[in-house]
Amino acid sequence: MGFGYTVFDTAVGRCGITWSDAGITGVQLPEAREIETRRRLFQQFPEAREQRPCSNTELAIQGITALLRGQDVDFSDVVLDTSGVTPFNQRVYDYISAIPRGQTRSADEMACDLHVPGALNSIAQALSKNTFVLIVPCHRVRDIGGGLDKPSPNSGAISKRRLLLLEGARPHAGLTLFDTLLAVDRPRA
Repeated sequence: MGFGYTVFDTAVGRCGITWSDAGITGVQLPEAREIETRRRLFQQFPEAREQRPCSNTELAIQGITALLRGQDVDFSDVVLDTSGVTPFNQRVYDYISAIPRGQTRSADEMACDLHVPGALNSIAQALSKNTFVLIVPCHRVRDIGGGLDKPSPNSGAISKRRLLLLEGARPHAGLTLFDTLLAVDRPRA
């Protein structure tokens, strides 16, 4: 099969996904236009060719479309191709994947929980290299300065705030500026 990709409809626009024989290699959230989404896929995965999705990819697509409709999704059965992921980045991705839906953590909390104090730059780099957007939900990591709120290469035109709102995020004790903005922008019931 080699490397494949497809573009699919969601509630927020046309997303893209790439895969290899080993699993999902990347997710691209919608850009302003579909051609831009495809261009981003080709920049990161030039070897991928448009193909019919395999069952693992279909499972990921179903989860992504459900999540972008605001539904609770479990991606634990989706196989990722982590062959190019460093062991440290894998630890960061595992940690992020365990953050419950609608909750956030700061990079400081992550560094403490991972027993790597002072590793904020390494955590920021891991977040910026996350090609598994939504499946590895880096939008659940709050901005703490130092560039940690930079979008991943695959985040498209959708903000962290919008993704968190779709998950039903609620402000909590120890509010950051991000959390305060999240509360202000929340639609009233």
